[in-house]
Amino acid sequence: MTYCVAIKLKAGLVFASDSRTNAGVDQVACFKKMRTFANDGDRVIVTMSSGNLSITQSAVNLIEQRGQHSDKANIWNAESMFDVATLMGDCMREVRKHNEAYLAQSNVDMGANFIVGGQIRGEAPRLFMVYSEGNFIEATEETPYFQIGETKYGKPILDRVITPETKLMEAVKCVLVSFDSTMRSNISVGMPIDLVSYVNGSLYMGMQQHVTQDDEYFAKITKRWSEGLRGVFASLPDPEWSQGSQDTMQHFFNQS
Repeated sequence: MTYCVAIKLKAGLVFASDSRTNAGVDQVACFKKMRTFANDGDRVIVTMSSGNLSITQSAVNLIEQRGQHSDKANIWNAESMFDVATLMGDCMREVRKHNEAYLAQSNVDMGANFIVGGQIRGEAPRLFMVYSEGNFIEATEETPYFQIGETKYGKPILDRVITPETKLMEAVKCVLVSFDSTMRSNISVGMPIDLVSYVNGSLYMGMQQHVTQDDEYFAKITKRWSEGLRGVFASLPDPEWSQGSQDTMQHFFNQS
């Protein structure tokens, strides 16, 4: 399992992915799920993947390989992020077509998804989610973030905090809390976390962070978040309709 999240804001983009891959509790390994492609002043592109590792690695290797041939459409000469998402979808289809018959014989799940985002000179930053079949959707103001992998535990904080107006560093903090919630509830998601923060219009990769288990900042915010949640929970009032039940119980004890 894995967990990746990407957010599109008016201020820019935030990407984060974990590095844990497992095929059972006794087969846990670390594989990087994020790839970055940058040509300063021209384009910044980030991809993140979840699902069948052989499928996603092959698709990324294929898009990198095609980038070495300038006479064909590739990630370095694509004129828009829509074209980049299309290229990724085409690579997914080709890899699945090549491997499908062989993997099906062993009932291997070929499901895989990509998040593809970034900015190419001449257009605004864009964010896409590419499905196993090669089709894709684009993030909007109404849906400013995408998750792939183990999504349910980290979603509530994103829904409560993230809007297109959210500042970049606020989004970074929210993403890290989202990862903390996910890792606490699912051991198949784990450190390290690869994190990228991109400023709209910069056409420069910007902040890249490899957050490890002993990262002091991550430990600080997860501790404060846990303490804050417990404090808020303790301050919640009892439901008003509980008073009748309490009075009944008290009467019962008084009669005993």
